[in-house]
Amino acid sequence: MRFVKRLIPDFYIGLILVFLFLPILILIVFSFNNLPKSFIWGGFSIRNYANLFSGTDGKSLLNALLTTLRVAAIASVISTVFGVISCLGIAYMRKRWQTVIMNLTYIPNVMPELVTGISLMLLFSFLGIQKGQLTLILSHIAFCVPFAILSISPKIKQLDKNLSEAAMDLGATRWQTIRLVIIPEIMPGIVSALMLTFTMSVDDYLISNFNVDSATQTLPMKIYSMTKFGVNPKINALTTIMFVVVLLLLILSNLSSFKKEKARSG
Repeated sequence: MRFVKRLIPDFYIGLILVFLFLPILILIVFSFNNLPKSFIWGGFSIRNYANLFSGTDGKSLLNALLTTLRVAAIASVISTVFGVISCLGIAYMRKRWQTVIMNLTYIPNVMPELVTGISLMLLFSFLGIQKGQLTLILSHIAFCVPFAILSISPKIKQLDKNLSEAAMDLGATRWQTIRLVIIPEIMPGIVSALMLTFTMSVDDYLISNFNVDSATQTLPMKIYSMTKFGVNPKINALTTIMFVVVLLLLILSNLSSFKKEKARSG
């Protein structure tokens, strides 16, 4: 009976993992398929990866990827900076106002992206701002700031206020206190905010679709337009490369954290 009780949760977890990673595994396998635009295995080949860097489709995919990475990098950095400033400001408010402001920042997190995208589109139209990469970056910043606050605020709450007071008592200015005391203490939250906002920006489709002109396409928009004519094997190759890069970064991050924890305990 104990064996059955232990087996059911393990089976349930295994089923969830299969459901999550089986589509990715299928994508990776068929990125090496020799038959183009087919779900019938036609032999192992790397020509999809070679074609990714040649031809009109391959170049347009890479241009969309570069645009997406550039926008995501700018949006994640700026939104994280705004998140740090916002969290520091909220931390020194009265308790009642802290609750009110944090509840307001949670609203965009649970709001459908469709509403956010249309709202930003109407705002830019009202202000007379022409759609382009500028509106794309601004909309991604507005979309990412609440998620940055969500990542950083727990670290701000864990911060010991006596540290900043002690630093200023020892002669540090406010800027030195923030730069040398507060920022290093909340750095894990800043890093997680950067990673989360970067991922959210790369993944976004709806907000980008409403707030950019036809001359600019992000990777999700490009992939969606290509899939209307069938599954392009170059998409499989590109997404496989992205998955491997993210997986390697995750492994390196975990190894770095493990080494730091081992050094502290040792």
